[in-house]
Amino acid sequence: MQFNLANAVNYHYDKFPPNKLDYTKFIDPILKATAAIARYDQMLKNMHNSEILLAPLRNQEAIISSRMEGTVSTLDEILKYEADHTDGIENTHSVRSEVIETYLYRIALQAAQRSIENGYPLSQSLIKSIHQQLLSFGRGASASPGEFKNEQNYLADKVKKNILFIPISPERLQEGLDKLFEYIGQSNHPILVKTAVAHIEFEALHPFKDGNGRIGRMLITLMLWSTGTISAPHFYISGYLEEHKDLYIDLMRNVSSNGDWESWSAFFLEAVEQQAIKNLTIAENIQKLYEEMKVIFSDALASKWSVSALDFIFTYPVFRNNKFTTKSGIPTPSAARFTRILLEKKLITILEEASGRRPALYSFEPLLQIVRV
Repeated sequence: MQFNLANAVNYHYDKFPPNKLDYTKFIDPILKATAAIARYDQMLKNMHNSEILLAPLRNQEAIISSRMEGTVSTLDEILKYEADHTDGIENTHSVRSEVIETYLYRIALQAAQRSIENGYPLSQSLIKSIHQQLLSFGRGASASPGEFKNEQNYLADKVKKNILFIPISPERLQEGLDKLFEYIGQSNHPILVKTAVAHIEFEALHPFKDGNGRIGRMLITLMLWSTGTISAPHFYISGYLEEHKDLYIDLMRNVSSNGDWESWSAFFLEAVEQQAIKNLTIAENIQKLYEEMKVIFSDALASKWSVSALDFIFTYPVFRNNKFTTKSGIPTPSAARFTRILLEKKLITILEEASGRRPALYSFEPLLQIVRV
């Protein structure tokens, strides 16, 4: 397939990091973004367990971020896959590869978060490790998982067959990565500005053969969390970037062609503000549902295990009964009884009836209705 190079923009060699940023061009966006993310973080701090309550948000981020790269799946598909494949990627012949690729995004992000919790810095080796996990199955498995590129790659409009952007050459990539991670570690730019600049630089380097967009968007969450800007690793921005994908690409090209880091920064800060507002609303709705269901589950189940049951169902809103009985920490007889009660009271619904040795598949719809896009 022949692509047109006429309007391609080349990487900005020897112009990173920017010598000077004109903050007057995005002072209002940075103030609004800072305030919005602070409100969102206060919500995270108030949650009794954000890891449980916001697990569905991580799945939704995986779906949207993967969709930006042409991998289309739904939340229901991902959750059903997770219900059937607790221990990794196996028995996948009946599952669409797009579902597994999206599932791997979530797994790779969680692995990165565990590494940082264990004291590993945000580094080149860490992103290579994330990349290796992200592309361990499906179409990406042939794109050198965990290895930086050794051939020139491109950003292209495949419909119009135009090459939009030519990232840094493989010969200069290591130099570019060294500068990027030095900037991340040592720059005194405000963290939201630093995250904006680091994200677009990573995308301009395009260091991998495939998966750059997804890794670059993970980098946003990891930078904000590892610096303490957010107190839990749950801030996802792909929704806004997908809605404004053409502008996103245009502004990236403009950084390289005109040195306009300010317009990009203003856009990114607007994305942070708007996504923080949206994420806050979703998080508040999840928290409200949890508090309501805590009372309802307590009354319905009349057991000291009622909160354990609730936490399991919020973490796994689509589940098979055997997983509930073995993974929830609830004694098996109690878990089996809980399932019957929750069904009778229409708190969960049956997606698939039990068949032979295959347990029934259940769904907790009130939570899914909040999270679905």
